[in-house]
Amino acid sequence: MTRPSVSYAPTNDTGITSMESLELLGDGDEEVKDRQFVTALARGLEILRAFTPQRPMLGNQELAASTGLPKPTISRLTHTLTRLGYLTYSERLGKYQLGTRVLALGFAALSNMGVRDVARPLMQELADYANVPVSLGSRDRLNVVYVEHCRSTAAVTLRLDIGSRLPLATTAMGRALLAALPEPERNYFMEHMAKREGDNWPRIRAGIEQALSDYQTYGFTLSVGDWDRDVNAVGVPFIPPDGSGILAFNCGGPSFLMPRQRLLLDLGPRLVNLVRNVEAALMRR
Repeated sequence: MTRPSVSYAPTNDTGITSMESLELLGDGDEEVKDRQFVTALARGLEILRAFTPQRPMLGNQELAASTGLPKPTISRLTHTLTRLGYLTYSERLGKYQLGTRVLALGFAALSNMGVRDVARPLMQELADYANVPVSLGSRDRLNVVYVEHCRSTAAVTLRLDIGSRLPLATTAMGRALLAALPEPERNYFMEHMAKREGDNWPRIRAGIEQALSDYQTYGFTLSVGDWDRDVNAVGVPFIPPDGSGILAFNCGGPSFLMPRQRLLLDLGPRLVNLVRNVEAALMRR
């Protein structure tokens, strides 16, 4: 069975969105390719992206090391972002953390994703049946970010939630997103994943290629111990009827609860059916 693929967002002539260019192309290249690109704005957003749950507080020196931007530029941008409420500054620690304005933006983005409201009860039903979490995510450069997450009642579960970031290359959700991309765009990201993964790339590429083959055959992708040796998962892409960016659903958990045969014969088909039901519900709206 041949699966459709579509472009996920307006792109420039590189096949990627402009905001990705700081990581994948570099400032100078982007300025040549896209005259509409505002480098100062992009640099400010790069600073906000540097904060993570693992690194919630950062100083100017750490931000310079993380973003590759000159320290004087970092100082001006952190000052501006603090004045605007997107960062707060701790005088005692000499470090910044994300402000409430960033939180407001995040909640606004999530509330505008109508698919979450439609999908949530179906996701919860599958999570309760499978005894593992079911999640919805979108691509962020070479990663995926959870935008909805339904836990099961099982005592053993993965400690992930909305906002969790996982790699495209080794997760079932990431591979589902790659499978739904047009081939030129997928190849572009494959090239950059190869640079990031180094010596691990041949093994990871083989896993992606197998996942693409599985998608053509079954309608879903697998990750069997590829992201974590004790975790197995299945993923299915979702192409919203309104033409917005590609999303993906996954169902994953400990390998002893999710052996490969269960993924192939039970949970994979169920996840495909969930996506079809979400698509049908959104079309009726």
